[in-house]
Amino acid sequence: MTTMPAMHAVVHILKDEGVDIAFGCPGAAVLPLYRALQAVGGIEHLIVRHESGATHMADGWARTNGRTGVAIATSGPGGTNFVTGLYTAYADSVPMLCVTGQAVSGRLHQEAFQAVDIVEIVRPVTKWAVQIKEAAQIPWAFREAFRIARSGRPGPVLIDIPVDIARREIRYDPALDTPLPVPAAAPHPPRVEAALDLLLAAERPLVLAGGGVILSGAEAELRELVELLEVPFQVTLMGKGAVEDDHRLHMGTTGIQTSQRYANASFLESDFILAVGARFGDRHTGADLSVYRGRRSFVHVDIEPSQLGRVFEPDLGVVSDAKLFLAALLEAAKARAARPRHRAWAARCRDLKRTLTRRDDYDAVPVKAPRVYREINEVFGEDTWFVTAIGLYQIWGGQHQKAHKPRHYQVCGQAGPLGWEVPAAIGVKKALEGMGRGAEEVVGVVGDYGFQFTAEELAVAAQYDVPFVLIMLNNEYLGLIRQASAGYGMNYQVDIHYDETGTDNVKLMEAYGCSGRRVTEPSDIRPAIEWARKEAVATSRPVLVEVLIEREADTPHGPDINAVRETEPVGRAEPVRETEPVRRTEPAQEAEPVPER
Repeated sequence: MTTMPAMHAVVHILKDEGVDIAFGCPGAAVLPLYRALQAVGGIEHLIVRHESGATHMADGWARTNGRTGVAIATSGPGGTNFVTGLYTAYADSVPMLCVTGQAVSGRLHQEAFQAVDIVEIVRPVTKWAVQIKEAAQIPWAFREAFRIARSGRPGPVLIDIPVDIARREIRYDPALDTPLPVPAAAPHPPRVEAALDLLLAAERPLVLAGGGVILSGAEAELRELVELLEVPFQVTLMGKGAVEDDHRLHMGTTGIQTSQRYANASFLESDFILAVGARFGDRHTGADLSVYRGRRSFVHVDIEPSQLGRVFEPDLGVVSDAKLFLAALLEAAKARAARPRHRAWAARCRDLKRTLTRRDDYDAVPVKAPRVYREINEVFGEDTWFVTAIGLYQIWGGQHQKAHKPRHYQVCGQAGPLGWEVPAAIGVKKALEGMGRGAEEVVGVVGDYGFQFTAEELAVAAQYDVPFVLIMLNNEYLGLIRQASAGYGMNYQVDIHYDETGTDNVKLMEAYGCSGRRVTEPSDIRPAIEWARKEAVATSRPVLVEVLIEREADTPHGPDINAVRETEPVGRAEPVRETEPVRRTEPAQEAEPVPER
């Protein structure tokens, strides 16, 4: 058996697990790993300007190719700066491995310099966190970390390595090692048949595709099933792009914020929901579950058993990988020679989609945000990759922006960290390069406030020639919190405007060696975007289009899916039949405002 430095074994394992790039920031406690990266080779490394940027880059990389992203940091604050990125990946089921250096193991109890119990700190936001106690455990720990990150509901893991252990040698032969198997969770056949019974018995069914459909690669099975049975379907925010928005059976996204009027209307008229790979998040269901549940029957399919019944008890729960379940359901439907029987309902849904719309054709100055998304939809092709985070612009994007392909619309669904887009875009672009698709466009849609949280990572993109386009909706406000503050009768400490136009974000781009343009007229949005696309290719660096929008614009949203407050009358207002709530035995839940940042 070959003897080698323990960290050399780590690099061999990373490569064997499909890692071709790592994002990180070296420090004294993690230098043995960096020495191994240099000595063994085969893994590119980007040095970040803040450790949170490393996690968001690894996150974007993993969301793009489905593999496990890797972020590296030193001890103490290096590791603690990982927490937000770990929480983001944990909330959105993104496989990630974070590696932290640690102080000498014999001095951890002595409050040594930058010694902190990072394992206990991150345990609530990881699937598994461990500190290496013996060098001989390192190969097993890393193989187990990758297995856990990929298995079941994917998520992040962390391995903490004291520097004295990292310096040791171990017996390891890469030729004799291999990844640990990740078994797929297949559905129990009788439950598949029971789910099909409920679906075929329904008068107004909807299939609800969550992020799990994309994670499992079940898009083809979803499409074939709904087309075979002519059943309308919706997606959650995390499922956006599973099937193109313009599909004739696609009825949008139900919810209290990132939703469409026709989506909420069709959901409220439905009598059965087949939810696959969706977790019933509160921005989807609204605060009053009796409205969401109504008289509908629910089948909930999820790979994670603890998700079933977490929010409410479904009529039928199925533990399964989304792809395996939809494939089994499809085969069961074919075996029964099931034929479409919901054409009238599908036609009703299409009529709702045609009539219950929101405007995006504004020509006013200052620019109204929906106009920006109209231009985005018309300029960029279906192969474009988008990243966007949290704020009013996430809500406008969920309401107006179209998605065409799986993984091409990447959004922070639950954690909602400000500043995610710039580092995530770097990760997406590097993943595409590794897949031989580096020519495909990456676009970050950002707000002016969140942009400044991680603007320092522009230096990473400039240093390593990572081009992408940024489109900023700038209202010089914490816009979402300003809108939420109205419920408290205040407008306090949410205005970040100063001088004439506040922060000059174009100059900020230029300070990092990038470029940008500011737009104030609706007619200038498209020419600026077209310029940015060419400039990004020419400079191989990020390019910003900063659009100054109206400062105190609100988005349509509300506490429940039957109580979304529109900002103006739009579309043809047809009556929406809201089903009467069923009497439930569990205690009523008090409606609380959904927290946003």
